[in-house]
Amino acid sequence: MSTTNILISRRSLLACSAAALLAACSAAPRLAAVSAVPVEVQILGINDFHGNLETPPGTVAYAQVGGAKASEALGGAAPLAASLQQLRAGHPSVTVAAGDLIGASPLTSAYFLDEPSIRALSMAGLELASVGNHEFDKGANELLRMQRGGCAKYTTRVPCRLEPFTGAGFTYLSANVFTGDGKTLFPATAVKQVGPMRIGFIGMTLRDTQTLVTPAGVAGLRFADEAASANALVPQLKAAGADLIVLLIHQGGRVSETYRLGDCDGLSGDLLPILDKLDPAVAVVVSGHTHNAYACHVNQGGVDRLLTSAGKNGYFITDIRVSYDPGARRLLAARAENLPVKGNAADPQVAALVQRYATAAKPAAMRPVGKLNGPALKDEHDGESTAARLIADAQLGATRAADRGAAQLSFINATGVRTDLKPAADGTVTFGDIFALQPFGNNLVVKTLTGAQLKRLLEQQFGDERGVGRLKSLLVPSAGFAFGYDLTRPAGDRITSIKLNGRPIDPAARYRVTVNNFLASGGDAFSVFNEGTDAFDAGLDLDALEAWLGTDPAVPTDRRTAAAK
Repeated sequence: MSTTNILISRRSLLACSAAALLAACSAAPRLAAVSAVPVEVQILGINDFHGNLETPPGTVAYAQVGGAKASEALGGAAPLAASLQQLRAGHPSVTVAAGDLIGASPLTSAYFLDEPSIRALSMAGLELASVGNHEFDKGANELLRMQRGGCAKYTTRVPCRLEPFTGAGFTYLSANVFTGDGKTLFPATAVKQVGPMRIGFIGMTLRDTQTLVTPAGVAGLRFADEAASANALVPQLKAAGADLIVLLIHQGGRVSETYRLGDCDGLSGDLLPILDKLDPAVAVVVSGHTHNAYACHVNQGGVDRLLTSAGKNGYFITDIRVSYDPGARRLLAARAENLPVKGNAADPQVAALVQRYATAAKPAAMRPVGKLNGPALKDEHDGESTAARLIADAQLGATRAADRGAAQLSFINATGVRTDLKPAADGTVTFGDIFALQPFGNNLVVKTLTGAQLKRLLEQQFGDERGVGRLKSLLVPSAGFAFGYDLTRPAGDRITSIKLNGRPIDPAARYRVTVNNFLASGGDAFSVFNEGTDAFDAGLDLDALEAWLGTDPAVPTDRRTAAAK
């Protein structure tokens, strides 16, 4: 549905009852009218920037308002900063984000622990951001350093490699992330005066974060229910005089064609059950995580509210406009649209920052690591792909020898494949290429699982949405291993066949399986990996891929997973 001139229902306003406005809930006397003319207040939203300082290669296809299709190069920190500055001109405005600003980043940012991305977004005028799951990739202490600054070393990489790091110029919010003492890791809420309006913001990550990152990175933290956490904070924000409550949540939905500028066509996903339970006072939801772009008015749980997401990588900015009557302290209407970030203009200071870090990273990025006879592409919907097969084969190749783990098969989680791998014209692949493909710096682990455990493991790929089976997280196997599945069958019985080298898996037999340490410790809710025995640490995943490319492999085209039609 288009978001043009969307009226906000009374049930979604800040109210003590369905018909009463926030001002009427307070014991304080009503403020005198300051203007009879409605004022338009702007909220600019981004999400899932993932350290994309430089404009990502290739073009981005999207559906414009009205449905027409377009495709062009989008993103980059300097064009993003310039676009934000242009959009703010002449408006009371606040800029916010819904998580995953860092983590799973290209080399120019990741080589420097994402310090330049934090600085670039601060220079771009970002004010508030919820915490995403990838903010925890390097642990809570390193995330706290991102906020506070300093050069304390919490990872294997060297902090402040290029220059001192002073921390974020914006504030992270984490309403549902609790430390051992019962306090939130970052502030739960913030109230901003934007023109005549006081806007209350709640920031949170998805509750499943603890299954999406390496367990050591979130040890000692508790991730609470999203809706319950938000609802508990509504009275606090009302008491603070908020005229509007906005939820910045790193959880999202999926739409048709992935990127849509002005509607939510085909909306589905894990965010919807959260919206069903959300307090009616939360009138605007800025979401993320799924890398989809949408902007529309939704009715979930009988409550009308505005829902947005700006895709990923700085491709889009969500421009939210709220019409407000300051005299009556009344919300009148709201609308939102995703605007493409084109390279027509670039902020010179941010551009200089990006160039400085790109130059410093170039020697590492340009180092040749091997050859490939064609592009290995990822699947946009995190399905089986040539890139995923290539990684799985490299993992098996690095661990097949008896003194390297004696692996018989390997899996890569499809969501861990971050981009296409496109060699140069002569087939050369660089370290920068493979780093973009696998930016997490995981170690490989070989474990023993029985055939019965393999079956239960593969069943964990699936979930249910409103009673219908769905593929939740795909494990792409190495060559020689294949499985079939049927989503119409009941949970726990959706795997229809499992074969290794053409022979069915024996439930009682023992198999050596290679995965990254994220999966090996139960990441992505693959808890069966925790049952594995005789663990062997086989070194870095990037080293395995580099060694594999050194053998001049062909791009793997064989199909290894099959869904019933």
